[in-house]
Amino acid sequence: MKKTLFAGGSLLLAALLYLLLWPLPVDPVAWQAPVDRGLVDPFAPNDLLQAATGIDLGEFEGPEDATLGPDDAVYATTLSGHVIRIRNRRAAAFADVGGRPLGIETAGDGSLIVANAFSGLQRVDRSGKVSTLYGGGDADVFANNLAIGPDGVVYFTEASRKFSARAFRDTMEATLFDIMEHGGHGRVLAYDPSTGSAEVLLDGLAYANGVAISEDGSFLLIVEMNEYRVLKHWLQGPHRGSTEVLLQNLPGFGDNLKSGHHGRFWLGFAAPRKAIVDRLADRPWLRNVVLRLPRFLRPAADRSSHVIAFNGDGEILMNMHDPQARYPMLTGVLETRRNLYLTTLYGNVLPVIAKQDL
Repeated sequence: MKKTLFAGGSLLLAALLYLLLWPLPVDPVAWQAPVDRGLVDPFAPNDLLQAATGIDLGEFEGPEDATLGPDDAVYATTLSGHVIRIRNRRAAAFADVGGRPLGIETAGDGSLIVANAFSGLQRVDRSGKVSTLYGGGDADVFANNLAIGPDGVVYFTEASRKFSARAFRDTMEATLFDIMEHGGHGRVLAYDPSTGSAEVLLDGLAYANGVAISEDGSFLLIVEMNEYRVLKHWLQGPHRGSTEVLLQNLPGFGDNLKSGHHGRFWLGFAAPRKAIVDRLADRPWLRNVVLRLPRFLRPAADRSSHVIAFNGDGEILMNMHDPQARYPMLTGVLETRRNLYLTTLYGNVLPVIAKQDL
């Protein structure tokens, strides 16, 4: 009996010491999370996303971002490392960019520019040939989302300079570590294709996620995911170089930003706010304990479907939910003349809503 108690006590002590002392690559920073107001106006629940139907992608999963190509086909990034082309609701591989492609936009010459979490900034020409613009090789760049200015400059986010998606071989795991540290390792860069160089515009962001540019190129909008807010950075005019908060205390973890029609910007919430994350904001040591837990015991994203549209002044123009979350973890919206394509982290379908059905 004594041996059994001793053995049990030893195991308990070992587990306790592990939870308290096991080294981790994180150094959590105390911060003050804004009080979560929940889904109140202008973010109140509705069923507008229930009009969506799924385009079958076959073997391809996780259409995280999409763009309209010069041939009027939709091109999307996928979990397997492929950029796929979708035409007449049929999907086929277009290019294998490797790694985990996230953001995608169409350049003025018809090529596709891709933000790859493992490989940096890439270009896919109209024949499907892939080349690296920034990063690649030994350069570990967690490229996340991008926007292309009227002059061809590519603005892209580097989600975290410390927690590398390539090192973790998993964007979600790297993201969790960055959320739990809250160390301000994200930044925004401007890549000039005429010089092949990149300039840092913003640094010290708490996970830099979506980015979009105004139609006239005068400002950028950036999702600072771990602060639940959208920033507005002026590129032109009397406030050039300055940054202000456009939206704050958002009800979820904002993901991609996409310029839409008539001055709209679309934002997807990959997941709603997580109470435990906010409660532990000012308790750094407890966040370390959570990260030492087995993966299945760590905080996980709740299932939801939520996207919004707003203008450059921060006015909410559209707020769309699906209470059944048939297509969860929505990252954003590609708006075309006729449709809204809902991009997502998981699943082998690309949800789409015909505007006439709204």
